[in-house]
Amino acid sequence: MNSFGKGRLTMTAIHEIASDVFRLSIYVPDLDMQFNHFLVRDEEPLLFHTGLKVMFPALRDAVSKLIDPTRLRHVAWSHFESDECGALNEWLQLAPQAQPVCTLVGKLVNVDDYSIRPAIGMTADDVLYTGRYRYRFYRSPHIPHGWDAGVLFEETCRTLFCSDLFHHFGNVEAVTTTDLIEPTRQAMHQLQQGPLAGYMPYTHQTESVLRTLADLNPQTLAVMHGSSFSGPAGRLLTELAGVIKEYFGQAKPEACSQHD
Repeated sequence: MNSFGKGRLTMTAIHEIASDVFRLSIYVPDLDMQFNHFLVRDEEPLLFHTGLKVMFPALRDAVSKLIDPTRLRHVAWSHFESDECGALNEWLQLAPQAQPVCTLVGKLVNVDDYSIRPAIGMTADDVLYTGRYRYRFYRSPHIPHGWDAGVLFEETCRTLFCSDLFHHFGNVEAVTTTDLIEPTRQAMHQLQQGPLAGYMPYTHQTESVLRTLADLNPQTLAVMHGSSFSGPAGRLLTELAGVIKEYFGQAKPEACSQHD
């Protein structure tokens, strides 16, 4: 079993966190962490996060409670990582009309060599319609991970599918209206003490990327690990930049100099 999904898995918890957006959550007690996947129920259903391969049967059964899973049309994710898109081909085999959707960089450097069907590579200028809802992909290089990273924004109800941003631990409530900053800070502190230290870099682009996302004025944050957030979320995104800088923006050691 993949190390991210090792140990016992709980039953998939299903909650509607925004209009037609369903959070499918599997809690892994050994990691004290939720793995959240988001199904948009529309004329052309969309799944954000495929989940790990080991979680596919449980997620397939959860999706089947909401729609016929063979009707999936769009399978999207933020960046190339096993819990983001590990079960991509399993979903594509199940749903013959489904298409992978990611950033253009993700398509060019990762996905088309891995996927059994070519991906749609999107930029912020491209719009994806699923029926009642419309989406744009905003690039966010290395936020949270990888140069192919991006976040998906639904413009009608203003839901931001923000992947590992605001990652926090615990088998927490599906959606909260309270602050996510402190749980996120605690999680970063915890991760910095172990082998995953440095998992999110701080670069000269970090603040500007998060300000751009804040300017979208999202009203729901669909968080991959931990509670989602309901309410005006721009302030959380701008404050997140400071937390990332606090833990990952320390000055680098000076380069070694040659001695005569």
